[in-house]
Amino acid sequence: MWGRSERLTALGGGGLALAALGAFVVLAIAKLVALGGWAAAAAVVTDPYILRVLRFTLWQAALSTLLSLAFAIPVARALARQRHFPGRIWAVRLLAVPMGLPALIGAFGLIAVWGRQGVANTALAALGLSEPVSIYGLTGILLAHVFFNMPLACRFILIGLERIPGEYWLMSSSLGMRGRDIFRFIEWPVIRRILPGVAGLIFMLCATSFTLVLTLGGGPQATTLEVAIYQSLRFDFEPPRAVGLALMQIAVTAAILAVIALFPAPDDRGVTLGKPVRRLDAGGAARLTDGLAIAAMLVFTLLPLGAVTVSGLRSDLAKLLGEPIFLTATVTSLVLSLSAGLMAVAASLAIVRAIHAAEGGGLALRGFSSLLSASSALVLLVPPIVLATGWFLLLLPFGDISRFAPFLVAAINAAMALPFVTRLIGPAWREHRIRTARLAASLGLTGWARLRLVDWPGLRKPLLMGLSFAMALSLGDLGAVALFGSDNLMTLPWLIYSRIGNYRTADADGLALLLGLLCLALTIAGTLPSATEKNDR
Repeated sequence: MWGRSERLTALGGGGLALAALGAFVVLAIAKLVALGGWAAAAAVVTDPYILRVLRFTLWQAALSTLLSLAFAIPVARALARQRHFPGRIWAVRLLAVPMGLPALIGAFGLIAVWGRQGVANTALAALGLSEPVSIYGLTGILLAHVFFNMPLACRFILIGLERIPGEYWLMSSSLGMRGRDIFRFIEWPVIRRILPGVAGLIFMLCATSFTLVLTLGGGPQATTLEVAIYQSLRFDFEPPRAVGLALMQIAVTAAILAVIALFPAPDDRGVTLGKPVRRLDAGGAARLTDGLAIAAMLVFTLLPLGAVTVSGLRSDLAKLLGEPIFLTATVTSLVLSLSAGLMAVAASLAIVRAIHAAEGGGLALRGFSSLLSASSALVLLVPPIVLATGWFLLLLPFGDISRFAPFLVAAINAAMALPFVTRLIGPAWREHRIRTARLAASLGLTGWARLRLVDWPGLRKPLLMGLSFAMALSLGDLGAVALFGSDNLMTLPWLIYSRIGNYRTADADGLALLLGLLCLALTIAGTLPSATEKNDR
């Protein structure tokens, strides 16, 4: 139930958020086009080196997607089949860790495991294999992308498998179906409906990967479009080339999103009476193979995390904590991440409220609601490095760009977090509104009084979760800072990357551990129970 003034306020807030986000993105693209964008794009398309970069971008994304899905399917099947082993809940929770881990820290962990002096190559050398695994180049990029995206795919597939009705397993046991038949007739139809969307998402993430490729690429032979844009501005300072690359990146991401949109959303076709799930195919040889799959996943995921911890503890943490540059970088990172988080939460809440207020309206309001729903996906169409390039060129005539860098980095990180925060806040807002609308109306609560007495107590937890997630995402980001970072704008990721460039790996290891602990603290803070929930317990 919406009052007239409250509805107008909600629609106005959503319109303001939509206008701000649209202007931020459109101005960047307009600048790219205005600087001879189409001519620059045509020149880039005919450049053999850039075409090779484009082929490598798509090739590594395709390989990363295939490998992530190939490893995720057996792990998800094993976790779905083995439902009652000790520590299962922690194994499932572990799948969420890489998704919230800054890419730079994940790269450090993988280097510690798969680097020349890493655990894996040391073990291979002990077995008599003289040729070590190289973490740099295509191999390292694939390892990193599988480390981050295999758990993501596994969680999606596991959720689908766990929703298979219990009657299916009862029928399969009564028919005497074996493992191969169960996979063919029960599990595979579910997985097949999930795979296109998951594959498209992973392909998009890998095609627009920046930090991992910048850290592990190892040279011109393993460069993606986003890294090429960064190199064109940061090292070569060739704005026309950067413009052409940015427009090519937009075209690639638009094509990927268009292909993803062609696949239907997975539907839940299971009709169930609520029978408990009892799988009789979980014993014998299946238990052994499932145990091996789960153990391999645990080792592959935990080793890099443990390596980051061990390497960080070996560094001189006391010295690092006392360095003025560390304190400056930490304060700068926290201020930027808090600014980005607050902007992302405010914009998400405004968009969600406006979408809800527009429901049941006429054609114009339905169109406005559709625009609001699609607005958060703009950052997927225009990746952060492209936004940074557009604004870099837009502000170049005004002199020292470092003056604008903090605002741009915070705004780009807020736009990057917006799709995730909106999906987190949206369902909570809708449920809260439905539950409290009549009560607030009967008490005559509107405006600030309703916000203070009704909305804030009910939405505090999802809002704080969204804030902590956006802050953690911004805190570990290297994309926007890589273009604007300098001595005047030093963040923790940029400080770590600078120490790597100066071959001070021990310091970089310690800083990576401190950054990881900071992101972990933010994540935990966002999921802590409220005082009311503690009292309820």
